[in-house]
Amino acid sequence: MRIAMVGTRGVPARYGGFETAVEEVGSRLADRGHRVVVYCRTTPGEDARPARHLGMELVHLPAARRRSLETLSHSALSVGHLLRHRTDAAFVFNAANAPLLPALRTARIPVATHVDGLEWKRAKWGPIGQRYYRVAEALAVRWSDALIADAQGIADYYRSEFGVPTTLLSYGAPIITPGTDRLAELGLTVGGYHLAVARFEPENHVDVIVDGYRRSGATRPLVVVGSAPYSDAYTARVHGLADERVRFLGGVWDQEQLDQLYAYCYTYLHGHSVGGTNPSLLRAIGAGVAVLAYDVDFNREVVEDAGRFFHSPADVATLVEAAEADPASVRRAGVRARELAKGYDWDDVAAGYEQLARRLAGRHGPVRRPSGRRFPAPTSVPAAVPLPRATGAQPSGRRAVGLEFDVMPFPGAQQ
Repeated sequence: MRIAMVGTRGVPARYGGFETAVEEVGSRLADRGHRVVVYCRTTPGEDARPARHLGMELVHLPAARRRSLETLSHSALSVGHLLRHRTDAAFVFNAANAPLLPALRTARIPVATHVDGLEWKRAKWGPIGQRYYRVAEALAVRWSDALIADAQGIADYYRSEFGVPTTLLSYGAPIITPGTDRLAELGLTVGGYHLAVARFEPENHVDVIVDGYRRSGATRPLVVVGSAPYSDAYTARVHGLADERVRFLGGVWDQEQLDQLYAYCYTYLHGHSVGGTNPSLLRAIGAGVAVLAYDVDFNREVVEDAGRFFHSPADVATLVEAAEADPASVRRAGVRARELAKGYDWDDVAAGYEQLARRLAGRHGPVRRPSGRRFPAPTSVPAAVPLPRATGAQPSGRRAVGLEFDVMPFPGAQQ
């Protein structure tokens, strides 16, 4: 098949979950003999614009250099190119691109939209941006031939808001077992630090993590990886909450060093709250580390009983202190986390995308979709449409169940 992937920054993956998914899924589809075209954003001063990457064909197009227009402007150029270069199926990432879907439907290009998380809840968008995302969700429901959710919580949301099913395709969790040589470059030791990895945005609660850690009596330093491309004020707030035990590394783009940071931290603190299944959290459980996560259903879905959850800085302080007081429970939590990670496998995820692409390509003309109006879901509508597993594929995209572990009974921690 000819398969197009539209709406992300493209590959090689250097930014976030969408880009990671495109690289992992697209390369596997190419290995299976499909022609995969990925639309990539050019950036000012960028020299390297390869024509291919891991078997995928790359089309490089510019984007407006404004946060509110960047995604849609690039996707509009991508759709224009796609209309002149036919494809059997298109995967459009991000519901924000929904206003472009009628052009694909008019051209009889079947399209599945990966709706991502609840973007309208992100604080970085003002009232107009939040309203736009609410409208875009409804348009994605109305104009897509299929919807993709990466978490059961997202599937439940579209079911309750619009009464529509989604195809549940999560991300993979790489099992990380790196060396330790790159830690010394940062002055760190195995198990000698707590870790947080996130873009500095309010809904990722980096401020809550740093503030809570500062209030704690933790002896291990907190290492914070990440930056804020659009929010100097929030970055200043986070830095202002820190004490001398907090180390800000900025963005770490060296994957080998980043993997070592994940694999050898004492605990991983995860504050993301609106984005569905998060690749950073999956990488942490794949590294086999104890997780302290912000308490939302997306995070509980991934971590289950391998972690503890917080809402406030006071919760963070309590959990960090309790973890340092109980290293045996932290080790058990890491074992449990790695067991859960085995339920998220990129091969199985790619097989799900392949089956969905075949289903889309086999249709003759656009399929009648719901109106996009928000209303209570009928009880007969499933939360997600599971795709049949490919022959020979290993179980994945689901949490492991039925395992008995005595996990993380941190003394004094909130249960």
